[in-house]
Amino acid sequence: MKVLIVVPARYESSRFPGKPLIELTGADGKTKSLIQRSWEAAKSVENVDVIVATDDYRIEKAARDFGAEVVMTSSNCANGTERCAEAISNIKNVYDLIVNLQGDAPLSPAWFVDDLIDSFKTNKKADMATPVLRCDEETIRALKKDRSQGLVGGTTAVFDKNNKALYFSKEVTPYSNNKNTEIFHHVGIYAYKPKALKEYINWPTGPLEEAEGLEQLRFLENGGYINCVEVDGRGRDFWEVNNPSDVPKVNSMLQKLGIS
Repeated sequence: MKVLIVVPARYESSRFPGKPLIELTGADGKTKSLIQRSWEAAKSVENVDVIVATDDYRIEKAARDFGAEVVMTSSNCANGTERCAEAISNIKNVYDLIVNLQGDAPLSPAWFVDDLIDSFKTNKKADMATPVLRCDEETIRALKKDRSQGLVGGTTAVFDKNNKALYFSKEVTPYSNNKNTEIFHHVGIYAYKPKALKEYINWPTGPLEEAEGLEQLRFLENGGYINCVEVDGRGRDFWEVNNPSDVPKVNSMLQKLGIS
């Protein structure tokens, strides 16, 4: 199976302008940009090709300087999925799967992507797949704390008994006062069949995607089949850089994991 990982990144962001170029400090005390660390996470996956997709010359220069292959896309892309779709239309190689490892997810371990790729071998019906992590109490508290402070950060996923996605939300779902209710943290990585990407860019933004600001909801609003693949964190912390307040948290996790 021929797989391409696209790391989409844009400079403009209402919540965190210039986010891809902010510096994160590793275990050795040295700093690297967020986009470089996310690219390095993608490069840790074996037997795949990796590109950075951006519309910004500052990100392009930074990415080329640390050795990434870059595909330039237009500034009209509304989200990372649209950017992935445009990127693959600008390259000659043909791939069986396209993986979107977002430019704000430097803590993404290689086995998350491996599990997504493997999921297509057993689930032939899915248009796309995305990983979910079973939340521990600490993660649930962190998600709820963000929401109580008005911060839009981590996303949760709800799916049926066959792991077919029902909904994704920036609220903590499902709501429950029962501590035994399982809550799943959605990890912002997507694997798509090329056909699904081509369909995606022809669909208009729907009310759920508009309300939540979650690109994957466009698939659900148009009857798409998203396979939620439960992954094992193997005791490893996971968090994305969504807000400036996430930077010290991710720095701490990089250092705890011994990532230079």
